[in-house]
Amino acid sequence: MGRFFEELAKKLAERWLALLVLPGAGFLAVAAVGGWQRHRAALDWSRFRQGTGTLTAAVSRLPVGFQLVLLVVVLLGAAGVGLAVQAMAGLTRLVWLGRWPAPLLRWRVRARRRRWLDLVGRRRAVSGEAPERRATADRLAGKANRIALAEPGRPTWMGDRVHAVEQVALARFGLDLTFGWPRLWLVLPDTVRAEITAAEASFAAAVATGTWALPYLALAVFWWPAAVAALAFGVTGWARARAAIGDLGALSEAAVDLHGRTLARALGVGDPDEPGVLTPEQGRKITEIVRKGR
Repeated sequence: MGRFFEELAKKLAERWLALLVLPGAGFLAVAAVGGWQRHRAALDWSRFRQGTGTLTAAVSRLPVGFQLVLLVVVLLGAAGVGLAVQAMAGLTRLVWLGRWPAPLLRWRVRARRRRWLDLVGRRRAVSGEAPERRATADRLAGKANRIALAEPGRPTWMGDRVHAVEQVALARFGLDLTFGWPRLWLVLPDTVRAEITAAEASFAAAVATGTWALPYLALAVFWWPAAVAALAFGVTGWARARAAIGDLGALSEAAVDLHGRTLARALGVGDPDEPGVLTPEQGRKITEIVRKGR
């Protein structure tokens, strides 16, 4: 047990260092440089060398005990900044997944839905087996899928990627994942749950990366080069989040396709020996069971 707790403490320390202290220390360093340089000497290399030289000399003259105290204070400050940014990650997640104020949400959803329905309507109007017609239909379908994989119900692509899984499951199988997903999760094989958990962790890490854009953007108020760092963090986090949420949506939809009947067997719905995917009738029965009249 002693060995176990030693390894656990080591892993927790590594995560604390990687997620909080190092990014926080980097931000404090940039903030110190920005506070010294300001807009007027934003990229003045001689002023930067002067400042670092003065700071290094001042710290070196302190007794060793004071230097250790200063190091602890810096580490705690870095951890505090990291914790604050982690707390703000919830806001980033809400924005990216489309949990917006109602008036703005309705306006954006209507605009996305109008574009999507127009493309789907034009796609359905194209008929025939001629190669040029098939190419046109595929092009229109691709454009519609780039907006959303089902009729849009969220103001953002990421939000609609999650929404599409719910809509497809309800339309194709009659399965309400709002109530059915926790039950399905419990009967999924460990390998499937591991894949979905990894995709969720990737999305959470991307959200954390993107959230670092906020403090750097605030820092840019008095030192404009910080805006470059804010842009880098924001774009990197957003791009990684899109990739992760795409994987998460695909894996979740595949889990319903491949293991929906496992849930049906667990709930006593349908013939346990019947092959194939979940039928709409079975999905509706599962929905009725898991909703419990709600």
